[in-house]
Amino acid sequence: MPQPRALSARRSAVYLLDQILGEGRLMSELAGAGALDRLDPPDRARAQRLANETLRGLERADRLLKPHLRKTPALHIRNILRLGAVELAQGGDAHGVVNEAVNIAAAHRRHGHLKGLVNAVLRKLVEEAPAKWDTLRIPRLPKWLRAPLVEAYSAETVSKFEAAHFAGAPLDLTAKTDPDAVAQATGGTLLPTGSVRLFEAAQVSALPGFATGDWWVQDAAAALPARILDAQPGERVLDLCAAPGGKTLQLAATGADVTALDLSESRLARVRENLARTGLAAQVVQGDALTHAGGPYDAILLDAPCSATGTIRRHPDLPHAKDGSEFATLIALQSAMLDHALTLLAPGGRLVFCTCSLLPDEGECQVEEALARHPGLATDRAALSRPGIDQTWITEEGGLRLRPDFWTKQGGMDGFYIACLHRPA
Repeated sequence: MPQPRALSARRSAVYLLDQILGEGRLMSELAGAGALDRLDPPDRARAQRLANETLRGLERADRLLKPHLRKTPALHIRNILRLGAVELAQGGDAHGVVNEAVNIAAAHRRHGHLKGLVNAVLRKLVEEAPAKWDTLRIPRLPKWLRAPLVEAYSAETVSKFEAAHFAGAPLDLTAKTDPDAVAQATGGTLLPTGSVRLFEAAQVSALPGFATGDWWVQDAAAALPARILDAQPGERVLDLCAAPGGKTLQLAATGADVTALDLSESRLARVRENLARTGLAAQVVQGDALTHAGGPYDAILLDAPCSATGTIRRHPDLPHAKDGSEFATLIALQSAMLDHALTLLAPGGRLVFCTCSLLPDEGECQVEEALARHPGLATDRAALSRPGIDQTWITEEGGLRLRPDFWTKQGGMDGFYIACLHRPA
């Protein structure tokens, strides 16, 4: 009876690439579906890291491979070659990289006969890839996304976005109570906005303070909406679209009476896990943000579903798994959610609307149109005067535009749009 072939981080990374580039599936979807469950935690992290680094460097890898391929091979073989090219370019062990790439190719029923091609091409890249890698241009976003971003910002600015995407993202933590103590315990750096940043790769669950719930993982930009909402002890606060829960934890840590609502019961399980780990309390509710009938609430945080184009430095699969066809649906959904959320707000209450998008249609334009639809509604610029926020980031309509090329020397931030809206009393 044939033995099942052993899984490895590289083999799993190729599988992830096949699914993302061939089937349009997202890394988070694959991980949630158990694609990496058979790997132990270090190999699981390595598989995702290898796939992410290959996706970030995909254009460069293809440029390295093109002179050595007379015709384009099947996607599975291309992905094996891409992974190998990126590893070799970054100084990976040549023997291990080439041998395992050949073995992965050989194991495929349809394309196993191309193992010789894989071997020959990667051996040519052993010296060539490291020498040429940094001479190639920074990989560009696909046209479906680059075009609207260039229109909104400029080609020069989008090139800065792309440089930030290619650099990747450090690990940011939000402290439950004492960011200075978390920074000292983890060896991190305290950022101007109060987040703690770790520049070295680390296994999250092994870091000091994880088991005791002293902090949670959250990009520095993603931590700002809850800080801008500035929930107070005893206030009734609604976190719409709450999963995976970073903002819920921030709100609960203030002593507010927090309701965390999300449509996905499976994603809410993670919210509950994080609340339990950190010892914080919130009412967790499975429900639709378009029909929720609670309230009135003193404050609402609406982190609306969006294109997530601001998170590419952390999620390089996004521009390859998507094609922009969902933009119109998402923009209409955001508008409807914002209108309904305002009906749940107490007179004189405040609502923070945010999206992790770089597209103005999902940020600045949404707020401009909401102000036009709702007489008396106003943006609160004073709420944006938080530590670490550069006042030049404030937009014409009174929102906050964060970009991946901000804080370049500190390691960047996710792209976000945030606005604090006040309902008249």
